[in-house]
Amino acid sequence: MTRRPLRCSQTPLHSQARGNEKPPEPSETQVNDIGTEAGLPGFRPDQLDGFRIGVTSDRRSEDLIAAFERRGADVLHAPAIRIAAAADDSRITADTAAIIAGRPDILLATTSYGVRRWFEAADAAGIGHDLTETLEHSRILVRGPKARGAIRAANLDDSGMSAEETTRSLVDKVLAEGATGLTVAVQLHGFTDESQIERLREAGATVLTVAPYRWLLPEDSSRVQKLIDAVCTGSLDAVTFTSAPAVEALFGAADGAGRLEALQEALRGPVVAAAVGHVTAAPLVAAGITPIVPERFRMGALIKLVCDYLEDERVLRLQSRHGLVELRGRRVSVAGASALLAPTSLTLLRALLAAGGSVLSRADLTAALPEIQDDHAVDVAISRLRQALPVPTLVATVIKRGYRIDV
Repeated sequence: MTRRPLRCSQTPLHSQARGNEKPPEPSETQVNDIGTEAGLPGFRPDQLDGFRIGVTSDRRSEDLIAAFERRGADVLHAPAIRIAAAADDSRITADTAAIIAGRPDILLATTSYGVRRWFEAADAAGIGHDLTETLEHSRILVRGPKARGAIRAANLDDSGMSAEETTRSLVDKVLAEGATGLTVAVQLHGFTDESQIERLREAGATVLTVAPYRWLLPEDSSRVQKLIDAVCTGSLDAVTFTSAPAVEALFGAADGAGRLEALQEALRGPVVAAAVGHVTAAPLVAAGITPIVPERFRMGALIKLVCDYLEDERVLRLQSRHGLVELRGRRVSVAGASALLAPTSLTLLRALLAAGGSVLSRADLTAALPEIQDDHAVDVAISRLRQALPVPTLVATVIKRGYRIDV
């Protein structure tokens, strides 16, 4: 199944205005009062009714989950990775002291959390003022708008932003302007591409680094395994990703369980992958998965895109003899009466609705459900589907041929 992107763009942020740009508008996730959010254009508390969404993020996951749940979605939260402060603040202090002594010509600031954590650790060690004073004389380049915001919150000014919000593009910018003989300080993030640091050294720069935090695998992997199972069985409609390491960690967990191929195949078909930006999307694309990506790489834009995509692309409707049939995620409605379906029943009904009233043979239905091995198992699954439907006679038997929706 080829996924058609909806109102998505892979256009990098450097195509947008820089310089005297307006401060970004508050994202939807910054609206905490439900009454205020209910007044937003297009907000409906039933917009995602019946849909089930997986959330893989750790930081700010509460905002994402709450936004989906306020619209009626069922959310499965399974952080694929978590952010932890550096285990030893004395290492941060030593690296910071080296940067202060080195008086870097350039600082590469990669993440907002990292910048904040770095200055907090420096203040705690009593060298925060020295760090700020040193960096006032450095040329500061930021990886993206969030890192820029953290630099400005530290009462510093940046001199530019990377073209694609990646460490690679930051290094490209430095190398294009000449790095020989320069001292470059780099605020590392939790999943730093070490080859980029080596590129600076090979170009003749002295590189100083500080790592204020790191990525860790979750302490409890059971939720990740539950998410993998839900994706593979098609009982999720979408999975959201807000960092590339989370994608890679999920793939690694699935591979360890022997389910990587099944997971990736599901993300190419019935389960939509939603990435907050093109950097996050990269490992998905490399695996042959076409994620949906908002034009603005922000959490609020991701929420809106997922809502619009599921409502516009993942609601099946068919007029039948029993009235209008509507399938929204796991919820099926027939002439106003509704019910929630289990994964096997859901897969069968999706196939029957997609056929538009045409007959599907038992072999067709077996192909849709690999765990079903014979005609008898198909008949049993159809019987359970009928029991779950608001109108059991919606699924008609065609003698010696198979089943169809009674249109």
